[in-house]
Amino acid sequence: MPEMRFTIAWPDGAREDCYSPSLVIRDHLAEGAVYPLADFMARARTALTIASDRVAAKYGHPCSLALGQLDRLERRAAGFKDQPQAEVACLRFQLPQGFAR
Repeated sequence: MPEMRFTIAWPDGAREDCYSPSLVIRDHLAEGAVYPLADFMARARTALTIASDRVAAKYGHPCSLALGQLDRLERRAAGFKDQPQAEVACLRFQLPQGFAR
């Protein structure tokens, strides 16, 4: 199962490199797109849950790395809950070697 990393920018400008054990993240986020915080989190939640479920189907247990990434995103997003205009940018995908954009 090809994993990938993606870089985001939080509303305060801080960048974070994130992990997905599956390319499914590309089905839910677009490189260069900017999302309202709640929308970004809903998309990330869905994608990382699907990715973890795919690992569970293949290996018999959920992906702790995907669930850990989701937990880090949830905790970081909570810091912006009082900012209704907060947005998160998906800056870039880092695809595994040999995969096309």
